[in-house]
Amino acid sequence: MTQPDHELDVRPILAEGGEPFGAIMEAVATLAPGQGLRLLAPFKPVPLFHVLGQRGFEPTAREIGGGDWEVIFRPTAQRRDTVAVEADFPASHGSDAETWPEPIAELDNRGLEPPEPMVRTLEGAESLAPGQTLAALLPREPVFLFDELKARGYLWRGTFVPEGHYRIVIRR
Repeated sequence: MTQPDHELDVRPILAEGGEPFGAIMEAVATLAPGQGLRLLAPFKPVPLFHVLGQRGFEPTAREIGGGDWEVIFRPTAQRRDTVAVEADFPASHGSDAETWPEPIAELDNRGLEPPEPMVRTLEGAESLAPGQTLAALLPREPVFLFDELKARGYLWRGTFVPEGHYRIVIRR
């Protein structure tokens, strides 16, 4: 017998000015095999579709009135039931075995509205000399930035930090 979907309403978190990503990932981590997540949000959380899609979930979204959305994330057949959260950099484009130099700069892009975090991060990356690294703290996982970095030939490593933000280290 399958378990009912776990329900998470992030509307109060967002109404208080908080970032719900940490609560969402905690909820996903507690799901039983085969269990889905029912998420209630004041907007359609499209970037989350990609994030949870990479973790083996398929979204079904519907507007429920007043601009609010219900999204049910169901596990797919190929869902990995264990996620390597202990890894320093669970998302990367580049060799994980190689040691990277310390970043020459740290950008804090958390308080900016899109697309400013991506623009500032790309500008910082452009200033790097070959072999140098740059770190950036972002308000969420930069799914669109990943494609830009890859297209421009950069390597990167990224992870969520405990406060719910995303830290990326970029290497030229």
